[in-house]
Amino acid sequence: MISPTSAARRLECDLLIVGGGINGAGIARDAAGRGLRVVLCEQHDLAQHTSSASTKLIHGGLRYLEYYEFKLVRKALQEREVLLRAAPHIMRPLRFVMPHDAAQRPAWMIRAGLFLYDHLARREFLPGSEGVALDRHPAGAPLQGSYRKGFVYSDGWVDDARLVVLNAMDAHERGATILTRTPCTGVRQEGDGWHATLDSIEQGRIDVRARAIVNAAGPWTGRFAAGALGGGYSHGLRLIKGSHIIVPRLFDHDYAYIFQNPDKRIIFAIPYQDEFTLIGTTDLEYTGEPGKVTISPEEIEYLCGMANRYFSRRISSADVVGTYSGVRPLLDDSASQASAITRDYVLECNEALPPFLNIWGGKITTYRKLAEEALDILQRRLGRRAPGWTGEAPLPGGDLQAPGELVADYDFDGFLYNFRHRYPWLPQPLAQRYARNYGSRAIAMLGNAAGLCDLGSELAPGLHEREVRYLMDVEWARSAEDILWRRTKCGLHAKPQDVERLQRWMRQDGLRRRA
Repeated sequence: MISPTSAARRLECDLLIVGGGINGAGIARDAAGRGLRVVLCEQHDLAQHTSSASTKLIHGGLRYLEYYEFKLVRKALQEREVLLRAAPHIMRPLRFVMPHDAAQRPAWMIRAGLFLYDHLARREFLPGSEGVALDRHPAGAPLQGSYRKGFVYSDGWVDDARLVVLNAMDAHERGATILTRTPCTGVRQEGDGWHATLDSIEQGRIDVRARAIVNAAGPWTGRFAAGALGGGYSHGLRLIKGSHIIVPRLFDHDYAYIFQNPDKRIIFAIPYQDEFTLIGTTDLEYTGEPGKVTISPEEIEYLCGMANRYFSRRISSADVVGTYSGVRPLLDDSASQASAITRDYVLECNEALPPFLNIWGGKITTYRKLAEEALDILQRRLGRRAPGWTGEAPLPGGDLQAPGELVADYDFDGFLYNFRHRYPWLPQPLAQRYARNYGSRAIAMLGNAAGLCDLGSELAPGLHEREVRYLMDVEWARSAEDILWRRTKCGLHAKPQDVERLQRWMRQDGLRRRA
């Protein structure tokens, strides 16, 4: 999917996007669909950092109402069903249970907040909130007996890393050049545009002439802006560390939980990959290198302790089977507590120079709206007038009911039934994972396969050669980590020898192709 070396040494484009997280990929998709010539470069893998380390929720942010962030919450709520319709294979509606702890907030306050949450934006297929008696509700069984009342409301779940990849795929299919493992090492103004130097692992030095630049570098946004502009921008970021733990499944139902804690923070406990429960997140100020963030023993103990306040089955660090951490680049609004910092964003575009757009802040739920607003700003500067379009178009694989069309309603189960009927030889867990990961694109991934033997060797549990080759050819996967943790979650079941075998096969396959 990368242009031939001879053609990639010098590139000309309307828009150079630096950063392959959700904001960069979303802007690349929107821009390519409006007819702009787009180059996106990412120093590592797509979604390798912040955009694969979220709590994996498409949500309005119920707790932000407490900080009077009504505009942000409304914008996020409006996006929930737009995104669910665009990618119903990697997203799904999710009902959240909030056990009522009278020591935290009175019930009337929670009811008022949920009423507002239900009505700030129109809902078409997500049900509203309700109060429940936990002693008679399925979600009450795993909880300690002291929690008798609770509330249930709707939001959504998303495979965050795959959301980034799908945006990049759509951008590429509309003409964008996507360059992973390609840092931008230098930028200078050149006439009425910019000259950028890229350093690609696969292609060497690439010189790019761009009419405009988008700084979507996430935690590195401030650093890149300073290097490119020297100054001339008025906003900044606070880097907040968020960590999660994965433990064996703590409950057998499909509800998720939101827990209020004495320190005013909240954590979620979410069904994860069928066999596990995902618990997070922490909110801590971070001053280290963004690419080297890891969970601390204290964070593990904190998350276990907060879960133990609510669940009757106690957990400890010995139960943790996986962890991940990320650095959230939040807009610096001078909030005293990390958990109170706004999740809104500011798009700052210089006036005197050729367009250079810095993205400060943001959250995964509002990425599409951010991209739309960014393109409206850039088009005015570039003399373009193409309208926005992403709100009415499915992401790759999301057209479950008709090619190229949004789903009329959320009906993943109907697609899964037809998919299994089409490939009856696929084991049920594998069929479900393919349908979830790739949606309608699973058919292209399987190609002419007529039996399990056509998928090739099993390189890791549930991961066959054909899928790995597809991920390398179509989704820019270059390492075992890319595949096991970002393109799939097969790493949860992989042993060290599986990782080694997969990496060796990928290396040998690459050598065969170059021979």
